[in-house]
Amino acid sequence: MNILEGVMVVGLTGQTGAGKSTVSREFSENGFAVIDADIVSRKVVEKGTPCLAELSDFFGENILCPDGELDRKALASIVFTDKAKLETLNTIIYPYILREILQQIKAYSASGEKLILLDAPTLFESHADDFCDLIISVLSDAELREQRIIKRDGLTHEQALARMNSQLNEEFFVSHSDFTITNNDSIDNLCCISKEVSDKIKLLYRNRNDCTIEAKS
Repeated sequence: MNILEGVMVVGLTGQTGAGKSTVSREFSENGFAVIDADIVSRKVVEKGTPCLAELSDFFGENILCPDGELDRKALASIVFTDKAKLETLNTIIYPYILREILQQIKAYSASGEKLILLDAPTLFESHADDFCDLIISVLSDAELREQRIIKRDGLTHEQALARMNSQLNEEFFVSHSDFTITNNDSIDNLCCISKEVSDKIKLLYRNRNDCTIEAKS
């Protein structure tokens, strides 16, 4: 879906622990402006925001730290073991996230950026895919993903599985994506594949818009 004329928004999503952050970094180095939905999601629940007020009204003040900031571990312990509460969390937070993403897309466009990567773990769940012209999903074997997120986030085996099981399945990602990147090999291999995909998308953009993209300094 084209939001702004002359701008291509590429959605990047996939399974937790699959290596999406590495792919995002490669796209950034290849000239894409990046919107990180994780950063956006933190911004909309900062202390004093309307979104955080809604969350504390529903889940209780036990999800707040003594200083009034969101206690992310406390909230995660609630929602990742209760599907209904996870859905409620999403219902509250997604509209705030979508508004902020749209504002950032417009800001990038106004500054002359033409290729924008929207890095969003919950791209489909939040309906942020409506903003995207193309979608990339990063996938990996379950055992590898579990090992990575336990190491990355300091989770237990049970916590890791709960997060993995809360996501869409691999078949969904494959059937709803224009490109899929499988990361069961080395980081170097993942970087090479990511560069190849980003080059293909840049070429597609040039062909669609009959133009050249200026290299960033």
